[in-house]
Amino acid sequence: MNKQISYSDLPLLTRPVEENVEQLLEHGADKIELLMDGIQWDDMDEQIRKMGKTLRRYRAAFSVHPPAWDTNLTSENQAIRTASYEEYKKAIEFAHDIEAEHVVIHPGFSFSPAFDKATAQKRAQDYLEQLCRVAKPLGIKLAVENVGYKGASIYSEQEYLRCLDGIDATAGYLIDTGHARLNGWDIPGMIRSVKDRLCSVHIHDNSGEGDEHLPIGEGSIDWQPIYDALREVEAPCQLILEYAPGTDLNQLEKGKQLLQQNLAL
Repeated sequence: MNKQISYSDLPLLTRPVEENVEQLLEHGADKIELLMDGIQWDDMDEQIRKMGKTLRRYRAAFSVHPPAWDTNLTSENQAIRTASYEEYKKAIEFAHDIEAEHVVIHPGFSFSPAFDKATAQKRAQDYLEQLCRVAKPLGIKLAVENVGYKGASIYSEQEYLRCLDGIDATAGYLIDTGHARLNGWDIPGMIRSVKDRLCSVHIHDNSGEGDEHLPIGEGSIDWQPIYDALREVEAPCQLILEYAPGTDLNQLEKGKQLLQQNLAL
């Protein structure tokens, strides 16, 4: 099976990036997803410059997650949309610099009661097309994540599964198990629907009430059908354990073992 297990550095949010990489490698990471959020990334341009040199010293492979909490490609405010696009563009160029495989893309969120989802979806499509034009010549894959829950998603389940129709193959799907659970979406069905274009899965659990980013098995997700669906995926796919800030790193090792056992990796 053409799958590798990656660790997000979300459990170590706000700590020095170099130390995070070393700790995650010590706990068995095959690959590491760098979340460009928190105080370490406050001066984004300087940190990118520094990390572009520093990360090459490690025998590690990376993916890149641009700032998650303050960006919105489908904001009602044009200045926020523009700034969000520029941060994504920086992240793609940074990913190329460190030879990362993909950049996570949040297509947008719907927060306002007056928010028009059709307009949001059109904005998301336009930005995805622009970002593909940035990423394609650099050889960087864009992993488009199902974000937003409890009304904040700009897509229904079926709309998300069609959101890359007509978009360059530079973009693929990233299914986040926790977000899908909160929306009541059919995770195994989603995996099977996009398995030929699925490039990554963010793996974490929750109670069904909040985005808790719990270790596998500590929430209410039924994992066996998900494992069954993942075994059918033949395309290259990263399985990224994305656990909450402060999670004991031993939980990442346990999660990796569970994935290896259940997927025969």
